[in-house]
Amino acid sequence: MSIPVISAREADVLALLGEHLSNAEMAARLFISVRTVESHVSSLLRKLEVPDRRALSRHAGEPTRAERTRPVPALPAPLTAFVGRTRERGELAAAVTERRLVTAVGLGGVGKTRLALAVAADVAGDFADGVCFVDLVPVTDPGRVGAAVAAAMGVGEQPGRGIDDALVAALADRQALLVVDNCEQVHEGVAPFLERLLVACPGIRVLATSRARLMVPFEWVFPVPPLSRVGGGASEAAALFLERAAAVGRAPAPAERDRIAELCERLDGMALAIELAAARWSTLGLDGLTAGLGDQLRILAGGPRADGRHRSVRAVLDWSHDLLEPRDRALLRRVSAFVAPFTAEAAAEVAGFAPLETAAVADGLGRLAEQSLLAVTPSDTGTRYQALETLRQYGTERLTDAGELDDVRSRHLAWCLAGAAGLREGGGTDWRARFDAVAEDLRAALTWSAGRPEQRADACRLALSLAELTFTRNLLGEAQQRYEQVASLAAAAAAASADAAAALRQAAGVAGCRRLGDDMYRLHRAAAEAARRAGDAAGAARDLAAAATAAYRFSSTFTGRVPPADEVTGLLAAAREPTGDDDPAVEAALALAEAAVVADAFGAVQGAPDNTAPDTVVCAERAVELARRAGDPVARSAALDALSGARSWAGESFAAAAAARARIDILTSAPSAPARTHELIDALAMAAATAVGTGELSAARRWGSRLADRPQLAEVGDHATSWLLVADALAGHTDAVLTSSVRFLDAWEQSGRQRSFSLGPAAASVAMIHGLRGDHEARATWLTITDRTGSEQDHRHGHGAVFDTMVLLHHGDTDAALERIAPEPEQVWKWVCWVWLHWYTALRAEAAVLAGHPDARGRVTAARAVVAGNPIASALVDRAEALLDGDLPRLLATASAFEAADCRYQWSRTLLLAGGEHAATGASALADLGLAPMAARSPHRRRR
Repeated sequence: MSIPVISAREADVLALLGEHLSNAEMAARLFISVRTVESHVSSLLRKLEVPDRRALSRHAGEPTRAERTRPVPALPAPLTAFVGRTRERGELAAAVTERRLVTAVGLGGVGKTRLALAVAADVAGDFADGVCFVDLVPVTDPGRVGAAVAAAMGVGEQPGRGIDDALVAALADRQALLVVDNCEQVHEGVAPFLERLLVACPGIRVLATSRARLMVPFEWVFPVPPLSRVGGGASEAAALFLERAAAVGRAPAPAERDRIAELCERLDGMALAIELAAARWSTLGLDGLTAGLGDQLRILAGGPRADGRHRSVRAVLDWSHDLLEPRDRALLRRVSAFVAPFTAEAAAEVAGFAPLETAAVADGLGRLAEQSLLAVTPSDTGTRYQALETLRQYGTERLTDAGELDDVRSRHLAWCLAGAAGLREGGGTDWRARFDAVAEDLRAALTWSAGRPEQRADACRLALSLAELTFTRNLLGEAQQRYEQVASLAAAAAAASADAAAALRQAAGVAGCRRLGDDMYRLHRAAAEAARRAGDAAGAARDLAAAATAAYRFSSTFTGRVPPADEVTGLLAAAREPTGDDDPAVEAALALAEAAVVADAFGAVQGAPDNTAPDTVVCAERAVELARRAGDPVARSAALDALSGARSWAGESFAAAAAARARIDILTSAPSAPARTHELIDALAMAAATAVGTGELSAARRWGSRLADRPQLAEVGDHATSWLLVADALAGHTDAVLTSSVRFLDAWEQSGRQRSFSLGPAAASVAMIHGLRGDHEARATWLTITDRTGSEQDHRHGHGAVFDTMVLLHHGDTDAALERIAPEPEQVWKWVCWVWLHWYTALRAEAAVLAGHPDARGRVTAARAVVAGNPIASALVDRAEALLDGDLPRLLATASAFEAADCRYQWSRTLLLAGGEHAATGASALADLGLAPMAARSPHRRRR
């Protein structure tokens, strides 16, 4: 028998059902809303194929297989046993469970990381959402601390907000322990990040390790002392030496333990020093270790190195280093350039120069690993090596002493450039893993090279590669940052201002994917300025026109101030200034800006109210023709979007839908780039929306599914599922709506409860389904959500009128339905002409017939002319007329039309309206859809 697959949250709900808790009790226990619990219960009933909650409770103890949408963070598995620290382990565990932020503070090599991992494993069961470990060693940019935590937690970016904002939103209701290791090197980034996280996420606790306290509110400092030497040969320090020495070959004899204790005392109980010394035990013995340490101990003066314990660690490092052959010393210091685990081939490219032969690198890595100076990690792509952070810092100092720092870092930069080029050219199923393996090295090399004028050209190349790679990896926030970094690096050279402008245009495209209209506007204006400095008047004109267009076309995605009309018209006027060249691309950009700003084809919030639909269509058609001549698929798509909007203003729903679909055909074959990706996301949304408007629900679901699957929308399930929800709701696919509504609501809440023209209809469609199910409490909840997700006027006069009328008609309240949809379409044209015109007109006719309105026939006749060609709206009008005439055969014919149009709800409703022997079939079909029985139809009252 197959094991049902359920989500991790559904597994939590199922377990609580086994405890016979109510929905409210489960919501409180899981820190989620009651409506979310209801949706999970509905999903479990369907997946487990059981009839009720009692049956679900019996399933609570049975096996299920959980799927998570994100990888579950896990603690690293230490390769060696944890020794000692009994007192510290207990005290730190108690502190972590009682306090918001605990910082384990100690010198490098004292054993902070191993202690933190042991404690995290001990207390993991106290946190409902588990424990996550974040190693900040690879992070070289303080601004990327949040990104590193998000990557470890499996939290992705969300359009309209930065990665730090997305992370805070995702963790707001979680109960988890976050272990943040090696904070000292990016202290200035860690401190503000953790302060914000702790304030916004009350269920998160943090265990940090650092060489100094973080100076963050709520911080409780736990000093990590060296290992205890109390007890001599039976001490914790001696026990660590004995365990590690036995692991490399020969266990010390009992008689040697007192001398081992003396050695550990000389090492001040520092865990790293003891482990390095123990690694030499099998070859040097106790006499060799004692002599080597005594001969090589050098007292370092000044700064933090004056501390005695730190001197002991450095003594061991110096001593271990000096015992190496010259070629292995060179290798050890040179591989410190790598941040992430590296291969032997990579090491050969960076470290393989005199006095070290390239062919000898692999053997040298093996020898360093044998001396515990490198960690060895097997992977799917072969063996990888890594130096601990303390050894990396030590190696960097040695590079400086040897005068090799710039040479090695330059070779590392060249290796990164080559690796980035290979990633840009190659794909494959393992592309993501290959990028992740080198990403931190790319970032580190860029950080180093960006600050050196002589490396500026290579830094610019690497920043551009990293921008493209992170965009492909769906790290949109970083991609925009890197494109802007390219522009900054390029702008330093006057001749490269054109490159700066190109990079800023790409950054604007990424900002579009992130739903950041403010940034699109800013970046296009910055690109215009860069183009002007480069002497590219045509490019500057295009960018000014693009900024003006963005201000109107994407005004709903501005998170701050929407540019006022006079500011935007000023940009358009500047763009119109002669460039001295008849550039088709400039003409196309200007035509689109005029359609947006002058004719308001996109219905922007700052648009003029007196534009006529025919004039708007003419203006948009001109933009389409000029974009076609320019040969730019992205420009053609944008112009077609303007035409789609203009056609909808003119009431030409089918022409609007055709223009929206043409965009997808054009973009599918266009070269991949941020602007093209942004256009495609928008085109899919518009294609789905306009298909809803023309009654093509199968097509709407197809486009909506493609939209929901876009990787750029993985973290914004509200926008991703919006039109799919609408199409499924109108079709009567109840289970699909209830399932998708969970993703929609969770994403909307995590995104900061944004408003959008597409979110309001989606929430209203869920409210309608709950209304059709007879769950009026859930419907009221979703109507409240509708008020917060979209425009009140849109809900009052547009989509809300359509969905509310369907619910009222379902429950037999025909007078209320007639009142809800009373205004003539011309009175509410702004809110119904785009998607809802046909639905509004057809339902208005049906409500008139069912309520016995004196002008019911006139409304039917008027509606028929409007909805012609729409399979569902036409069937609604035909059904209304059949009811008006008492024509049963014609009424039943509309059932077939609804079934052919994939609208099972209206098919079922038609059979119920037909009555007699057909009513039982309709009632059964409604039950199969998970909907409540429809109110009996009162006898039809014909009025003349």
